[in-house]
Amino acid sequence: MPANVKSPTAAELKEFLGAAGDLWAGLVGAVGEMFAPLDMQWRPSKAEFGRICLLRHRKRTLLYLTPDRGRVWVAIVLGERAFGLAMASPIPDAVKRMLAEARPYAEGRGIRYPVDSPGEIPVVAELLRIKTAPK
Repeated sequence: MPANVKSPTAAELKEFLGAAGDLWAGLVGAVGEMFAPLDMQWRPSKAEFGRICLLRHRKRTLLYLTPDRGRVWVAIVLGERAFGLAMASPIPDAVKRMLAEARPYAEGRGIRYPVDSPGEIPVVAELLRIKTAPK
């Protein structure tokens, strides 16, 4: 597994994200409210920012966040049980379509999509509830 990279400063992240700085804070805050303690780990990435943030709880990766100019990219992997729960949930059809079209791997089905507005944060939170639902 790649080593952690230097975490960006709050100023670096804010400057790069621009208007999406509040969106980043909202996503991290929402996940932090659901899962404490929340561990943020930065890894190298080929994205323009050069780093990707893993949001982890007790060694389990919950979500991957990639800073972009004016938006935040969210990536999540759902196991088959969680995939079934997601397909039966009230999440938007566009997200269900991405999940249905995602290739199934041993670790689950992964999707990556841009979050452009604070109104999309509850969808991310719902995906996390589904991912971590007790068996």
